[in-house]
Amino acid sequence: MNKRVVVTGTGVITPVGNDVGTYWKNLLEGVCGIDFITSIPTDDLPVKIAGEVKDFSPADYGIEPPFARKQDKFTVYAVAAAWQAVRQAGLVSGDEGNIDPFRFGVYVGSGIGGFTTQARETEKILNEGAKWVSPLFIPTMIANIAAGNIAIRNNACGPCLPVVTACATSTHAIGEAYRAIKHGYADAIIAGGTEAVIIPLGIAGFANAKALSRSEDPKYASLPFNRNRGGFVMAEGAAILVLEEYEHAVARGAEIIAEVCGYGNTCDAHHVTAPRPDGVTQAAAIRQALDEAGYTSDDVLYINAHGTGTALNDVSETAAFKLALGEDAYKAHISSTKGSTGHMLGAAGAAEAVAAVLALKNGVVPPTANLDETDPECDLDYTPNHAVEAPLTIAISDSLGFGGHNGCVAFRKYNG
Repeated sequence: MNKRVVVTGTGVITPVGNDVGTYWKNLLEGVCGIDFITSIPTDDLPVKIAGEVKDFSPADYGIEPPFARKQDKFTVYAVAAAWQAVRQAGLVSGDEGNIDPFRFGVYVGSGIGGFTTQARETEKILNEGAKWVSPLFIPTMIANIAAGNIAIRNNACGPCLPVVTACATSTHAIGEAYRAIKHGYADAIIAGGTEAVIIPLGIAGFANAKALSRSEDPKYASLPFNRNRGGFVMAEGAAILVLEEYEHAVARGAEIIAEVCGYGNTCDAHHVTAPRPDGVTQAAAIRQALDEAGYTSDDVLYINAHGTGTALNDVSETAAFKLALGEDAYKAHISSTKGSTGHMLGAAGAAEAVAAVLALKNGVVPPTANLDETDPECDLDYTPNHAVEAPLTIAISDSLGFGGHNGCVAFRKYNG
């Protein structure tokens, strides 16, 4: 028998807020978290803007100074977001708690992992020699270590599966966690993603691949579905959802935020960086999620789009929505919150899933910031610049990653 799966906790560290309340408020107001980079020198870099996390203090999330000093930022951000989500969910693992440790899992991935650590230790071996490489290099850099640390700190001894599918990472993490609970392998899973790659090597790599916006105005650089778009804006942060089996959540009196009800996963099998132009494989992932969720034309649908602001993504994604929904695509409420946050890479899908869940709960569609000139090829309702109230019944969040990875998760409004 398939289990029902619900969301009982959320947490975020983002360029527009380091808690869910601030994040949601700023999304609704179209606040842009992109600015000139301050964490590294940019004199020699072709791009000098990004969506950096601001005013972040690890101690605010129960993180001890020695831990914060020794870990890469991608792990610290993940632990902070998980702390928020688990605290909201009210889960305590162990004999004196409310969940069996062996039924409590962690599915938190990263597209790249400890990039700051890798760059720093590489510089050491090149300039100073092998003996100066930190003994903590490997367990600080590897992409699964954020999940491992979250499991340690929350006594989560159940399934632990860090996903790595580039910019689709955290959408797939949520989807796979949903399936694990649905099919009885866990009672609750901490799911999401994290990323911290705003370093010279990261900026240079993405910029030289012609992926990044070259705008010199940080507040008009991330332009999803805008005819003036010129690439995505790199961002950092983490986002976590606590997924829980419905009966388990009800039995302990947890507040249920939304119900997880569908998941799709396909691959373009087309190109290592470019999305498939006709949108066929992306549409298949969306349709899988919607079909599992029981979507009908009577539903009021919100789509949090991948919407990176690259020339190819926004057009192919629009085509995918039309293929997946037919005429219903024209009545769907759609937005890309990357206009506010920039592209958080492996954390993007989870941050956008949090936005989708909050849109359902509150009946408000967050806007696509900076959408002042719509691309004629992107002719759906992309909610330009201003939030819109709507009686939403279902929401999806889709993500596309380098390598052709497509993921989509679906949520339903919870009515008790």
